[in-house]
Amino acid sequence: MFAMQTILRLPALPLRRLAIDGLYVTALNVLCALLITFVFSGGRHFWPTLLYSMCIGTTIWLLIDFARFQLWGDQSKFNWLWFMPVLATAVLAGVFIGSHLAAWLLGTEANFMRALRGQRGISALLFSVFATGTATAFFGARDRLSRARAEAAMEKARAEAVERQALQAQLQLLQAQIEPHMLFNTLANLQGLIAIDPVRAQSMLDQLIVYLRATLSAARAQRTTLGQEFALLDAYLGLMSVRMGARLSFSLDLPDALRGRELPPMLLQPLVENAIAHGVEPNVAGGHIQVVARAADGGVELLVSDTGRGLDAGPGKPGTGLGLANIRERLLGLYGERAALSLEAAPQGAVARIYLPD
Repeated sequence: MFAMQTILRLPALPLRRLAIDGLYVTALNVLCALLITFVFSGGRHFWPTLLYSMCIGTTIWLLIDFARFQLWGDQSKFNWLWFMPVLATAVLAGVFIGSHLAAWLLGTEANFMRALRGQRGISALLFSVFATGTATAFFGARDRLSRARAEAAMEKARAEAVERQALQAQLQLLQAQIEPHMLFNTLANLQGLIAIDPVRAQSMLDQLIVYLRATLSAARAQRTTLGQEFALLDAYLGLMSVRMGARLSFSLDLPDALRGRELPPMLLQPLVENAIAHGVEPNVAGGHIQVVARAADGGVELLVSDTGRGLDAGPGKPGTGLGLANIRERLLGLYGERAALSLEAAPQGAVARIYLPD
């Protein structure tokens, strides 16, 4: 029972790594057999030499790896001071076991102690030590290279994680700037309306409460859908139509196939605000605002158009430029150069165009 529990506690051997190491050891054994045969033995007895090389080299490797896994587990870092006795013991045991195994396979008699007393046996032992040292140095260098690559990959992953966190914090800051911008504009309009039309001001305040309930949680989300974004625009334009009355009309065009398309929240509202503030509101006759989403060039195109004063007339009132700059920075942070924002003149009014890649 105790022996069974001991076996169950043995660390699992990495079979894939052992298989790869076995290929390297086999190649080294063949190289050793070629050197012994054609450099030291005048080209004679290659096949028996190859068999001895395979048996001795493979046995030494298995003993070293077994001892290493039992003492240090699957660790690339281990104590070299303690490893050297393991290495020496494995060489002696490997030469003894491997030579007897090769002799048994060849049907000859092997006398390990008598062979060691001869110059040929000592040379074979020294050659085994040299080959084992070469293999150990090779595997050690490979392990150090693997550790360096793993550490570099981990460092790169950490740097990318920090960069993503910084980018996310920047995007959240940019997104948060939209909310007070919209609220200040709406409250300023509400303040002016209270003095001239208290009934409409009360209606506008009711609409503002409904709008805020619908938007404040959504505005702080990292992602939203076109269906949710258009629902918020409907609430916002409904709020603005209470203030402007018949001078403002609007339409929203969102195909059903695009309702689930994800995008950053509060991306379209600044464009709608600009269309009202600089295009429709300063126009004596008011105007119409249309928001359209459509598939285009493997992505989605979003258009906010108005029939207001147009770009040539200049801004209807002084602006901060926050809305467009905010959108451009958010698009650049999320999509890089693949997304685009443009503001174009239309036959009547202006068109803001956003392209989002898939």
